[in-house]
Amino acid sequence: MFMSYEEYMRQVVQPMRDELVNGGFKELRTSEEVEQFMEQVEGTTFVVVNSVCGCAAGLARPAAIQAVQMSEKKPDHLITVFAGQDREATAKMREYFVGIEPSSPSMALLKGKEVVHFIPRHDIEANSLENIMQNIMQAFEKHC
Repeated sequence: MFMSYEEYMRQVVQPMRDELVNGGFKELRTSEEVEQFMEQVEGTTFVVVNSVCGCAAGLARPAAIQAVQMSEKKPDHLITVFAGQDREATAKMREYFVGIEPSSPSMALLKGKEVVHFIPRHDIEANSLENIMQNIMQAFEKHC
């Protein structure tokens, strides 16, 4: 039986989606879902721009999940979009990252609709899990 490329990719990335969802993140998969969320948002939101790359698997997703679990201060909302998979949702979320170059994986902490802390890919792939977690938790401590 022949499987389409799109179906194959859905199956391949599902565990990558599930990792964050099981860690408490809400996945936004369409530009409409992002817009609806952002138009109603209050408080702080931690956004993980997910990716299929190795630094997302080995560093970004684990660091995000563990930082949320270990931090005393936590954001009000945990959100994720998937770069390269849910292109429209990711593009819409990036519209709120004013003045920040697209980067995936990446993480943003927002107060309302304003980015108050951003962790781009180069600060993920060139770092240890512990340092990334510390970066996230310090942002939570300062802004949440």
